[in-house]
Amino acid sequence: MADWTHFDGAGRPVMVDVGDKTPSSRRAVAEVWIDLPDAVYHALKGGRMRKGDPGPVAELAGIMGAKKTPELIPLCHGIRLDSVRVRCELDDVKKAVRIECSASARDVTGVEMEALTGASIAALAFYDMCKALDKGMIINSLRLLEKSGGKSGPWRAVERGENLDE
Repeated sequence: MADWTHFDGAGRPVMVDVGDKTPSSRRAVAEVWIDLPDAVYHALKGGRMRKGDPGPVAELAGIMGAKKTPELIPLCHGIRLDSVRVRCELDDVKKAVRIECSASARDVTGVEMEALTGASIAALAFYDMCKALDKGMIINSLRLLEKSGGKSGPWRAVERGENLDE
């Protein structure tokens, strides 16, 4: 426990002190997928959603979610976000919706959690808009795609199917 950054010597949670860090440009991109039952897929494809187009509602919810990250995730620092962008895209091959959230800030700590939270909340809002048709949607594969800035520098997720040994 002595090496843990988010607990003190007595095992109590603490928020890491970032007061001496220098602000830098930071960016993160996350994605999540929603697998759609046929009824939801065909209604989306045909523009027959009773509540209206769930995409813009989910996109707005994702932006709001990213802004609320420090209220939802314990020990997450509040940062001044410069930009949050959320996009929902229907994938006809997978009969699924892909949601991508990007967040950027010039601050002393990263925006990975904001991007992941934005994607998550967008997926939940999308589900809410479609659940009257079929509650069998599956939200899955939430992941960080890339990040840049900060002490650890750039990072990119390995694409599915890539060999890590090469």
